[in-house]
Amino acid sequence: MKIAVLGPGGIGSTFAFELARAGHEVTVVARGKRLEQLQRDRAIVTVAGERAAVSVNATLDTTTEWDLVLVTVLVSQVDVVLPALASSAAKTVMFMFNTFEPLGRLRDAVGPSRFAFGFPAILATLDDGKLGSEIVTRGLLTTVTDAAWAKVFTDAGIPAVVHADMESWLRTHAALVVPVMIASATAHARRAGVSWSEATRLARAMDEGFRLVRLLGNTLTPTPVAMVSRLPIPVLTSLLWSISRIDQVRKTGAAGYGEPRALIDAMAAAAPGEIPALRAIRP
Repeated sequence: MKIAVLGPGGIGSTFAFELARAGHEVTVVARGKRLEQLQRDRAIVTVAGERAAVSVNATLDTTTEWDLVLVTVLVSQVDVVLPALASSAAKTVMFMFNTFEPLGRLRDAVGPSRFAFGFPAILATLDDGKLGSEIVTRGLLTTVTDAAWAKVFTDAGIPAVVHADMESWLRTHAALVVPVMIASATAHARRAGVSWSEATRLARAMDEGFRLVRLLGNTLTPTPVAMVSRLPIPVLTSLLWSISRIDQVRKTGAAGYGEPRALIDAMAAAAPGEIPALRAIRP
């Protein structure tokens, strides 16, 4: 299959690497330093020295009938690429990023018949252009709206499942991960885990996020995360305190505070005045 990956950071590079190794014709679309690295290597290169050959472009070729364009940019960057996606000849456009916003705008932009959404169960980093990633193979797996692409990803080594209500899934996930991302970014910056009082503030914000999801009429899903939402604040505090001391989690904090900040802003826009605890932790 002909697959374009738009935004080859850690997540996009993991998909590009695994899909290329599975025999698909993969093109990555990048910019800046990442573009220069990929143009030099003509491959996704891992920290272990493994290589998966890919084609490299600075822009998406809108005339190519891609079987899939996988969009792994940040939600704050999607508006820049939306016109190209809307005019492209791609058969399927799958967005894959953290968002709290309704999905209707993206669906309308590319057309309901081509629209898909997913979320990766992958921990990934780029160290001087070299990919380090850990693909979750049990428990909370990569989740998508399209069964056919779930099979393609699974066959390529990225186990994936289908979820019918991706908007509820994404909003629940945002409530869960915003405090985690802030904890990891803080731990990365100071090279030490967050304090107990910081973890408590983050736990209260997480609890508030879950309550916001319910307030907006969405379902807390999937079941394991819904179970987390019922944990008392002291238990959530302990989890966040501990997570901030895991090396792999700290490494993901190198991405900084931009993504959790954007998610908090989207939550605030969805329910003005309803999230004081989340506003209090906004970096």
